[in-house]
Amino acid sequence: MLTDNGFGSRRNSPDALLFVSRVRPDWTSGGVTVHEHVFLSDPNRIVPFRIENEHTRERYLTGADFDPESLQPVADGFWIGEEFGPFLLHVDRQGRVTGVYPTTSGGRELRSPDHPALQLAASPTQPVPFQVQRSGGFEGMALSPDGATLYALLEKPVLDDAGRPETVGGRRVLRILEFSVARRAWTGRELRFALDEGATAIGDFNLVDSRRALIIERDDGEGDPSMECAPGTQASPQNRCFPTPARLKRVVLVDLQDADAQGVVRRIGHVDLMAIRDPDNRALLKGEARRDLTGRFTFPFFTIENVAAVDAEHIIVGVDNNLPFSVGRWTDRAVDNELILLRVPELLQAR
Repeated sequence: MLTDNGFGSRRNSPDALLFVSRVRPDWTSGGVTVHEHVFLSDPNRIVPFRIENEHTRERYLTGADFDPESLQPVADGFWIGEEFGPFLLHVDRQGRVTGVYPTTSGGRELRSPDHPALQLAASPTQPVPFQVQRSGGFEGMALSPDGATLYALLEKPVLDDAGRPETVGGRRVLRILEFSVARRAWTGRELRFALDEGATAIGDFNLVDSRRALIIERDDGEGDPSMECAPGTQASPQNRCFPTPARLKRVVLVDLQDADAQGVVRRIGHVDLMAIRDPDNRALLKGEARRDLTGRFTFPFFTIENVAAVDAEHIIVGVDNNLPFSVGRWTDRAVDNELILLRVPELLQAR
């Protein structure tokens, strides 16, 4: 598991330490055991800009330095995709930074408004001096089975100089950038993932095998659709409603080796996280709804940010709870960090 920047921005997260955790969920009891924390640090001064704990011996990294969003464990440590740069980071098994790699695409460096050389408002004057949208960096990052290649997927479309999101055939697309682990360099090869209608971003990205991958595709809503606020009604403790409920939350299977002339990868299929079958009512938390959820389960969260294949039939999905800012199960209660185990053999066998 990976913490992200802390509380949503550089400014409010200088005291939020960044760390990787090893946990074990118990699917029967609903508990999660935390086995280990690995705190990220820069004692060897690899980070090429001033960090919050610049003058300390340990130089622990905080949410004012990086916004880590995607993680791949490897033999010599961890690869981390982050959003402020966006950068790729490599840290050793003790969490010490060994490399910080700026993002290049199309022969230029891509930066977000939170890049340490910029740190701008999200909507500055034209021409736009950044290409990656705020909170649009490497939300997902997959590792090839042989460990040789990383595929880093941006959360949102890249912007042109006029601030327009990248499209192909009228559909907004997200870039998948290839990185050589041995050379520690971008290869220049790129693919595209086309968002479906109603989707605004992706949440995670992991390979199933050498060519097929799982991608979380989502809208920006949260809460059960049956709890939508009536027109003219504001969300409040009395009204108990969601102003923008969740509607499109999916795990999509794609084929990275089957792309069209524009580099857009082929969709194979998907599962709907708002319509999960639960015939034995195993779900421990159902949440608020103005409909009968017996035999059904939903994952009605804003930032669903974890997916991985567990075996030939199961996937694990998790939510970033944005504590204390997100709701989803209840109108008056902050979201938990939930993990769910789904049996989806048809999806995982699809070609």
